[in-house]
Amino acid sequence: MPDNSELPYFLTIIMAMALKIIPLPQSLEYFNPDWVLLVLIYWSLALPERFGVFNAWVIGLLVDVLTGRLLGQNALIYSLICYFCVKLHKRIRHYPIVQQSLFVFVCLLVGQLIIFWIENMQASNRLPLMFWFPVLSGTILWPAVYLVLRFVRSFWRIV
Repeated sequence: MPDNSELPYFLTIIMAMALKIIPLPQSLEYFNPDWVLLVLIYWSLALPERFGVFNAWVIGLLVDVLTGRLLGQNALIYSLICYFCVKLHKRIRHYPIVQQSLFVFVCLLVGQLIIFWIENMQASNRLPLMFWFPVLSGTILWPAVYLVLRFVRSFWRIV
């Protein structure tokens, strides 16, 4: 059982996992961003000494099991992106929210490219238009995710 200082992390990750698997209408399903990755980006930028690559890898394995994807696929993506977030956290935290959104766009794009590459290794498929929808929606939603998680952080007095 985690202590109270770890509770906000677990709650936000559980909520992100629920948003990831929530059934949506077919037309909106393509716009569902990777909520878990957005939350991981926030926590690894805000508190890199507490939330890092190993946590992202474990959460990625849990998401792989939850979504039925290839075991280790999300773990690879999440740990790779959290590594860069932890490495660059001193710079990124001082950027305005618009520049942070561009950084999140690149992170989500890298994640989608890795998924596309793994799923289509043997096929010579082109990138479909639907490939861009989760990346763009996640980038657009980043300021809202940032503000909500910042409120959670201040509510729980996490320093």
